[in-house]
Formats: sequence, structure tokens, C-alpha cells
Amino acid sequence: MAGSGGVWGIEIGQSALKALHCVKQGDEIVADAFELIEYPKILGQADADPDQLIADALDQLLQRNDAIRDRVCISVPGQSGLAKFFKPPPVELKKIHDIVRYEAKTQIPFELSDVVWDYQTMPGATVQEGYALESEVGLFAMKREQAYRQLQPFTDADIEVDMVQLTPIALYNMVAFDRFHERIENESFDPDEPPTSSVLLSIGTDSSDLIVTNGFRIWQRSMPIGGNHFTRQLTKDLKLTFAKAEHLKRNAREAVDPKLVFQTMRPVFNDLVTEVQRSIGFFRSIDKKAEITELLVTGNTVKMPGLAAYLGKNLGYEVHTLDRFNRLGGDDVLSIPTFRDNAPTFAVCYGLCLQGLGLSQIHTSLIPAEIKTERMIRAKKPWALAGMAALLLGATTQYALTQRSWQTTHEDLWKSAESAVSQMSSYSSNQKTEDSTLVSKLTFLNRLGEEVSGNAERRLMWMEVINAVNSMIPRADYPDGKIPSIKELPLEDRIDFHISEIDTKFYEDLAEDWFSERLAVRYEEEMTNWYDLMKDSPLPEDFADDTGPEEEGWVIQLKGYHYYNSPKHQGEEGSQHVRKYLTTNFLEKPITLTDNQGNPITFTPKEFGFAYPLLLNEEDPKLVQIPNPDYDPVSAMAAMQLRAEGDDDVEVETQTLEVLRLDFVFQVVWKESILSERIEAKIQAELEAAEAAEADGFNTDPDATDPDADSMAMAN
Repeated sequence: MAGSGGVWGIEIGQSALKALHCVKQGDEIVADAFELIEYPKILGQADADPDQLIADALDQLLQRNDAIRDRVCISVPGQSGLAKFFKPPPVELKKIHDIVRYEAKTQIPFELSDVVWDYQTMPGATVQEGYALESEVGLFAMKREQAYRQLQPFTDADIEVDMVQLTPIALYNMVAFDRFHERIENESFDPDEPPTSSVLLSIGTDSSDLIVTNGFRIWQRSMPIGGNHFTRQLTKDLKLTFAKAEHLKRNAREAVDPKLVFQTMRPVFNDLVTEVQRSIGFFRSIDKKAEITELLVTGNTVKMPGLAAYLGKNLGYEVHTLDRFNRLGGDDVLSIPTFRDNAPTFAVCYGLCLQGLGLSQIHTSLIPAEIKTERMIRAKKPWALAGMAALLLGATTQYALTQRSWQTTHEDLWKSAESAVSQMSSYSSNQKTEDSTLVSKLTFLNRLGEEVSGNAERRLMWMEVINAVNSMIPRADYPDGKIPSIKELPLEDRIDFHISEIDTKFYEDLAEDWFSERLAVRYEEEMTNWYDLMKDSPLPEDFADDTGPEEEGWVIQLKGYHYYNSPKHQGEEGSQHVRKYLTTNFLEKPITLTDNQGNPITFTPKEFGFAYPLLLNEEDPKLVQIPNPDYDPVSAMAAMQLRAEGDDDVEVETQTLEVLRLDFVFQVVWKESILSERIEAKIQAELEAAEAAEADGFNTDPDATDPDADSMAMAN
């Protein structure tokens, strides 16, 4: 039986249950117990009952170890969850959670309430004055129902699981502690000159996990190929049963015709090498500075004769089989033949034990929050009951002493006072009720008056908003209103904006619900770019005093695209084109409406209620194919006929065009107001401006002519 104070790392594989128990003795990690319980059938076989096979294996584990009372860490397959790594912008450490939550909403394809997720900053991040620089954050998630499904066998076996980790992350924890510990502890991470990387390939029964890491950074991918694919290939080509094919695969060198066995499995060897090459190639395309020096292979499939040599020959890397662990002690376990022969398959269990002992680089866990809360409450119940018992005892004692004191008083002495208090309380309640009724009536009458007097203008309010937004969308001015053909004016030379969607949303508190810290940073970046483009000047110093929109308001969102992305428009294409026209219009373009008498009246965007125009996304144009509006099938067929007859000067119109298109999302705040309110505010602003000018001595020249005096003189 394993000693107390340790950790069990348990992996439920497709062909066996693996468990390793480790304890920390000083600075050494010691393995003092292990279990390798093979199932009678592989879980993926058609006639297998996975739930029953796993339950039987856990029952054997409990029988052999009396009871599992130490901490338990389990792994789940990589394809069961999500692992994403991203680089946040330089930001205060306390604000990383907000950025990660926003990233989780965009990266996780489910509602956050339906998933269990956790995150952690990777080692090697630079922190200066409370800001995280050159950092990378790992985001890990799994659907809640999947998490409960993985925990169910342990719940049925009455085993309390303390941590749930993805298999690729457990493998990274193992290799980071066992092979890269000196690098992580003694070196600082330089993103421009990163240390060499290793590829860790864990070949499972039905799938394999590939991890590329240098100790500080990690990239992982699950591949749909494993040891069973070799068995199925033998079953298919040699017409064997699954059990015989599995035995032949494990003992290929002792077969009657070993060459035939290896030739039969060669397609699977090739598929495995192709998947590994493709994965490494993709990793190199996203991290061109990485230098891979070795390939580490683990999992019981690596015991297959010739596999490691075949991988090394075809991939061009030095291949090492993880059949021993450098920093794991415990000769009582390590020297046992069963463990020694199956050491590669305990790499995941080793990584889980390291996390349970607090020695792993990544310590996230995908245990549902409600399970953690339930356990915390259960642990504090005895203390809560003791506190409640003490409180109840004190209250009972206090009541008994107070009751004994009251028994000595005379009720007749307090009758008149109690009657006066009761009458005043009743009078006060009646007055408060009457006051509340009158206030409710006044509120109703005020609202009714507002509705009666303002309803006519309010019906037109959104039509005015739509008209104003429509006037802000830039359009080219074509002569006679005729749109030229593609040959006369190519799409990349047209300033037109194509709006595909307009949406609005009301916020009761814009500052709290819309203008987040991340959006504020984005808005400052956009205003900096706009001032640099349109004003050729830096952002004004007083911009820092702008704390964003306040109170309630609407956010209007425009989604659209444009084709003004040719490199010949250098400096004005792509997102700059959106800033030059759309952002500028919402900041400066006048809006002309008609008042109640039909007279035109002009407002600035600010007077109309528009503010905080913002291009949300900064993206590069993408090459797309669109229908050619000038394409005529008859003319095209005729041109192709002429070309076939030898007339090479004839131009054949194509059915589609390839153009650069920029898709954008644009938002602007609008504070709701009816026309009369805007006119009143405009007049009030003009009066205040006039008063301010008069107070500053505007037009106080003693030689200036008083227009009223001139008028009176002419009248006389």
C-alpha cells in the first residue's frame, strides 16, 4: 500500500489503467507504488462495454491498495478538451484575467456557462513595474458534460478526484520537470533567440499526442493514429482475429515471417511519419525561430520493433525513447520488471503526480467549480455547526437571563406608553401610505404628459437616426448617377463602402457594460491613427482626460467591406480607408435635417448625439473571388471562339474577379434625443458661446460701430 501524504496519478487508457503513486522526500520525488491493469478487451472494440471494464479496473486498484485516501490527479485525452496559447498585449498583471476572459469568449465555441475552463501564464514571462511583457497565456477548457463524464467512473468507485488535466499538458509537465528544469530555473526566455525545442510524441492506442516545447513555450496537437491502426492493418491484410493480430504486432520479431509482418504494417508507419511531418511543418510555419533538435517518444507502442529507428530515419531527428525518468527515485518500484518494461506508458502518470505535488509548470485544473464549492462547504460544515451551537447556547443563556429580569417588572406601569407608541406608529404608517399613493399618481401624470407632448417627434426619431447613419456612409459621386464598368473604373479604385449589416444595442451604463478597459485601449489606438492620418499630428494631450461614455445610450454597429485596397493607394488603403472616410464623417461631417416647419437645420455629429466612433478590428485585406458584373456568357463564348480561331488580340471576360477585400466592424455611440431637444440644446450652446465671447471682451473696440445705433440714425 502506498504511503500517506503522496499523490496518485491515474490515466484511463484505451487498453489499460495506469496508476503511479509518488511522494516528496526532501528534494527528491519517489515512486512507491504503481498499477498497470490491462482490460480483457480494448475499450474501442465493438463488443466491449467501456463503463464496465473501467469500473472493474478501478475496483482492482482499490482492492490492491486498500483505499485511495491521498490526492488523486487524473488525465483526459487531448481531443476531449481545448488548449489554446496566445500572447496578450503588455498589460498590468491584475488585468490579465479580463483579457483572458475576453479571449475565452472568442476562442471557446460554446457559452462559458457550458464549459469548465482555466488559464495560466507560461514560464519565462517578463514582468516590469507590475506589467507583463512578452508573456504567453495558456487557455484550457472542456465541456461541462464531458468533465462530468470523465469523473463518473471515479464517483461510482467512491474515489475523490482533486485535479483533472489534459494528457498533453501532463506530458509537458513531465518533460519540463525531468529534462528542462535547469533551463527553466537558470535561464531567462528571449523570444528573439529562443532555446532549442524538442518534439514529444506520445503514441496511444487510438490516437497520438504531439507536443513541441522548449520548456518555456508549448505547442500541441492530437493526431488520429495510434497502436490500434497497426493491429487493424494486420487484421485486414493477414485475415487474423484482433487478438491474434495484437499478439503478432507485439512479437513481430518472433513471427514465422517477420518481413511479411513489417511490410504489412508499412502503410501505417508511413501514415504516422506523414502526420508527424505535417504537424512539425505547421509548427515551423507559425514559429520560424524555433530549432528542433530531438524527438522523444513515449507510450507502449514505442516498444514495437523498428518503430523508433524508422521515425529517426524518416524524420531526420535524433530519437530517444522515454523508458526511464531522470529525476524519479524509488528503486522498489523502478526495479520491478513490470514497471521497467512498461515505463514509457507511465509518462502521463508521472506528470500528474508532479502537478499534485506542486512541482509542475502548469497547475491548471478542469474540475467543475460547483464540485470545488461543494467540497469546501463539506470541509467547513463541522466548524459551522460548532459555531452555530455556541451561538445558540449564548442566545439561550441571554434569553433566560432577560426573561428572569422581565418577570420582576410591573405591566401596569407601561400600558399608557405602549398605547401612545402604537397610535403614533399607526398614524405614521397611514401618512406614508397616502404619500406613496400621491407620488405614484404624480409620476404617472408626468409620464403621461411626456408621452402626449413628445410622441410625434419620437415616432420620427429612429428614421432620423437611420437617415443620419446613411448620410455618413461614403459613396462615390458618379456622373449622371451611372455606375461605370469594371474596365472604366476597377473595383480597387472605388471608394464605395458596402454595408452588409446594421445592428443596435441599448446599454443602461455604457461605461460599465460597453466601454471596457480593452475597448478603451483600442479606442485610443484608433484615435492616434486617425490624428496621424487626417491631422498629421499626435493625439492631443487632453485626450487622456476623456474617461469614455457615461450613463445610458445606444451602440450602433456597422459590418461591411470595401475593395479600396490596391498597393498603389499606399497609406490610404485597408483600415486607413475606413478611418479617412467613415471615422472622419462620424466626427466632422454635418447632418442636415428639417425642423417642424420644414426648414433645413444642420447639426454636427456631436450635436446629433454621435460619439466615440471606433473601428473594432484591424485586419489585412483578403483575396476573394466575386462575380464579374460585366460578364456576358454570349460575348465570352464568342470571344473564346475567336481566340480558338487564332485571334489572340480578343480579350475574354472571366466569370469571376479576384480582388482584395477588407471586412470591417465599426461601432459608434448615440445618445438618444428627439429633434426639439437637439434644437434647444443647439440654441442654448450658441447663447452660451455668445455670452462667453461677450465676457471675454469680444467686439469691445471703442471705434467699432454699434449696428443698432446705425439703424436708429438711418431711421432719424
